[in-house]
Amino acid sequence: MNRASHDIAIPMEVPREVAEPGIMSDVLVLTKARLSLLVIITTFVGFCAASDARLNWLLLANAVLGTTFAAGAAAVLNQFLEVRVDRLMERTRYRPLPAGRVKRSHALFLGVGMALVGVGWLALTVNGLSAVLAAATIFIYIAAYTPLKRRTSLCTIVGAVSGAIPPVIGWVAAKPSLELGAWVLFGILFTWQMPHFLAIAWMYRDEYAQAGFVMLRRDDLTGNKTAMQSLLYTVALIVITLIPYHAGMNSDIYLGGALLLDGVMLLFAVQFLIERERASARRLFFASIIFLPLILGLMVFTKV
Repeated sequence: MNRASHDIAIPMEVPREVAEPGIMSDVLVLTKARLSLLVIITTFVGFCAASDARLNWLLLANAVLGTTFAAGAAAVLNQFLEVRVDRLMERTRYRPLPAGRVKRSHALFLGVGMALVGVGWLALTVNGLSAVLAAATIFIYIAAYTPLKRRTSLCTIVGAVSGAIPPVIGWVAAKPSLELGAWVLFGILFTWQMPHFLAIAWMYRDEYAQAGFVMLRRDDLTGNKTAMQSLLYTVALIVITLIPYHAGMNSDIYLGGALLLDGVMLLFAVQFLIERERASARRLFFASIIFLPLILGLMVFTKV
């Protein structure tokens, strides 16, 4: 792993969060608020998909709150462990820890505190299974994914496992059993993350390499293997998205919408394989961002 350099040039244009630092903005960056929004959405979808009758809004709120705290804890602890390498990448060097706006001890206290609150809240207000899954999410992200990022490209698969658990937490919060629907949600989130994150890894491959992160296979200089992986996982994603219809979980409207969305994802995955350029990776990345909320929304609103 490369050590942090003290003579990296600082760009002329300083990001707004650095020019106008504040406690709230730093907390949002530390907890990766955008990631937390994804956690809220997927937990909500999992809960709705498992609910047979009217929603128990209090139980839903408790499930979302606890899962969000757990996800935030994982984000904070990840940055606590990677502060030195974050200084090496342009896209992360202005975060609160590498920029020196927040002490590592404070970040550790915040991360551990949020983990205890999140897991404890789920155990007390939801059920034990949801708490165990939340703890597993934190453990996998911190103890497995974070150290593996500097050793092997398989870290992406491990990280995708952690990221696929929140909708399952939502499911077991409403129905404490791992039925087919829970596994379908896990499969969708897992396979979706692979082309999503592989596209990011290809776009920022030079920065990741400079920081010592092994996000891509070392022997994949042309991007062919990365793009092929993205395509194969996209095909797997398509197969999994069709299971709810064939299992009688969703209506014909879901099938039509899913096929349309799947076709778009497949198109951009194929383009990435053919071109293997930053522009095609970027298109696949944005297609994945649009895909996920739409397919999850279809699952909720077309439930039989």
